[in-house]
Amino acid sequence: MIEQFSPLREISFITVSARMILAFVCGGLIGIEREFKRRPAGFRTHILICLGAAVTTLTSQYLFLVMHYYTDMTRLGAQVIAGIGFIGAGTIIVTNRKHVKGLTTAAGLWAAAIVGLAIGAGFYEGGLLATALILFAELVFSKVEYRLSLNTPEINLFIEYTGVDVLNRMLDLYHEKSITVSNMTVTHAVQNEGANACVIFSLRLPKGCKASELLNMLPEISGVVTVEEL
Repeated sequence: MIEQFSPLREISFITVSARMILAFVCGGLIGIEREFKRRPAGFRTHILICLGAAVTTLTSQYLFLVMHYYTDMTRLGAQVIAGIGFIGAGTIIVTNRKHVKGLTTAAGLWAAAIVGLAIGAGFYEGGLLATALILFAELVFSKVEYRLSLNTPEINLFIEYTGVDVLNRMLDLYHEKSITVSNMTVTHAVQNEGANACVIFSLRLPKGCKASELLNMLPEISGVVTVEEL
């Protein structure tokens, strides 16, 4: 442990203030990346969760160490870990195209709560290191994940098109590029409502064929309205 933090591990007004301010800062650092990407749970949400978790741990310590109540100091913290799942679940949505969004935000909220619990307990080293690693994962690994997704051998595509002949042209393109169609789900157009047909492809790409290249080629087919990777 870092000896410089030792005086801040006792319960006093100064140490309580230091822990709450540090939780405020760490929560804000984690949330600012989500805010930059315009996610629903952003800067303020992460601050409130991290700060609230820190106060929860501080309250448990205060009841046991200062008020001398016979209580389990870990009980309130355990409820935070379980309860944060309800907030995290609210950020996860499944679009009408079966695309799951919000998992990273939900995981970030859960991690921010853990950071708050650690700082509230006086475990400054763990809270600060966790904050740094969370930021590293969100800022750096997001770019790595994007690059890996461009070279993945398997992709799922949602495509909106205007007619059966368009679907045949897409299949011809797959055959020409040696792309294997592992699964295909077609939704036919609704009669008299002007809706286009839709198809979801599960594709396996050969070596040398990148997902980005395929996403550029499909919209060039006449009759293809939209192309979206799931």
